Amino acid sequence: MKKKILYAEDDNTLAFLTADNLEQHYDVVHFDNGKAAFDAFKQDDFDLCILDVMLPQMDGFELAAAIRERDVEVPIIFLSAKTLKEDRIKGLRLGADDYLVKPYSMEELILKIEVFLQRSQKQTPQKNSIFTLCDFTFDAVNYTISKNGEETQLTEREAALLQLFIENKNTILKREKILTSIWGTDDYFMGRSMDVFISRLRKIFKDDNRIRIENIPRVGFKLVAP
Repeated sequence: MKKKILYAEDDNTLAFLTADNLEQHYDVVHFDNGKAAFDAFKQDDFDLCILDVMLPQMDGFELAAAIRERDVEVPIIFLSAKTLKEDRIKGLRLGADDYLVKPYSMEELILKIEVFLQRSQKQTPQKNSIFTLCDFTFDAVNYTISKNGEETQLTEREAALLQLFIENKNTILKREKILTSIWGTDDYFMGRSMDVFISRLRKIFKDDNRIRIENIPRVGFKLVAP
C-alpha cells in the first residue's frame, strides 16, 4: 500500500503540480486550508504531513503545533515562501522535521519524504529502552523523560538524539556522526535543525547542574553526566 500523505497548500496551481508528482509514489490528500487539514488529521491516519506556512483559517505553524499535540511521531515537512531564518527556526521548534523554501526541487522533496518515511518505519528496539540519567528516567520506546513523577513527552527525533547522547555519555560526538545517525545526512540546514533539537534537550536538564550538553567548537557535542 502507498504511504498516505496529508498535503496542505492554498496555491491550487502549485498544489496540483506537486500532488501530481507525488501521487506517482504516494496516496496524497490535498487541503487548501489549515482547518480542513487538521479536521482530516483528527479523523484519519497519515504517514507524513507536508504543510505550507501561509494557509487560510489556520496557518501552517498553528497546524503543525496542533498536529504535534496529537502525534509526536508523524514526520512534518514545511514548504514555504517565507525565507527568513527566524521562520525556519520557528518551524523546527514546533517539531517539524524539515523546512524547504519555495521554489523547491521535486527530486529533493521526494528524497526527504523517503528518508523520513524509512526512519519512521524502523522498529524501535525493545531492549535497553529505559535509561537513567541522574534523577531522570528516559523511556526510549515511548519517547518520555520523567523526574520526580513529572513526565515530558518527546518527539521521535528528540528521543533518538537523547538516546544517542546517553549511549555515548562523556564522549565527544562529531556533528557529522549525529547528523548521519539521526537525520540521515550532514548538510548545512540539517545541522541548523540539530542545533534546535539540542537546545530543547538542554532546557529539560537546565535545573540539574550535573547534566550538560557541551558544545565542542568545530567538532561536535558531548553529554557530560555522572
